[in-house]
Amino acid sequence: MTAIRQDAWSEEDDLILAEVTLRHIREGSTQLSAFEEVGERIGRTAAACGFRWNSYVRKKYDAAIQIAKSQRQKRNQQKKQAGYAMTASVDTAEAMPRGDQQLMDEMSIDTVIRFLRQWKGNYQDLSRHVRQLEKELNEKQEELDRLRMENEELSRQVSEVSSDYQVVNDDYKALIQIMNRARKLAFLNEEEEEVGAKFKMDENGNLERIE
Repeated sequence: MTAIRQDAWSEEDDLILAEVTLRHIREGSTQLSAFEEVGERIGRTAAACGFRWNSYVRKKYDAAIQIAKSQRQKRNQQKKQAGYAMTASVDTAEAMPRGDQQLMDEMSIDTVIRFLRQWKGNYQDLSRHVRQLEKELNEKQEELDRLRMENEELSRQVSEVSSDYQVVNDDYKALIQIMNRARKLAFLNEEEEEVGAKFKMDENGNLERIE
């Protein structure tokens, strides 16, 4: 059982009383229900909450009370309009001839069937497209592997040609050196022969080399 408080009202108590009461007014409930809820929350009787509301708190919230009442009225109007719309919808459905309802059901089924057929067609088209792409991808992969092998073979041949070229170049340089030495030796031999040569004059006055 909730203890009954005898102490003075605090600002927090007044605020709780105002908030709960305004909410009940806005939602279309009674102030008595609001006072009972507040009493349970703050440990006071519903009568004490009602007396505090009417004697003190209510005067501070006149504008808020008017707004809450306006919101309650608007809410009630919306509920009535929603009820009228629901009733009209049910009446229209009940008033619809049985043949028209069946036609609408068949149209719905036909729509679903058309959608499923269209989805199946799109799925088949996508599957064919995927298979075509996979085939092209495999062909490109095979071509890439072939080009990679050709590139490796060409790289190997280039390496061999470069090695052969280096060997030929070295041989050519060695041959040039040999030829230069041979040329120098031949030139020196000719000079030695010319220096050591002896001549004599024949009867006709011509010089004749003597070995």
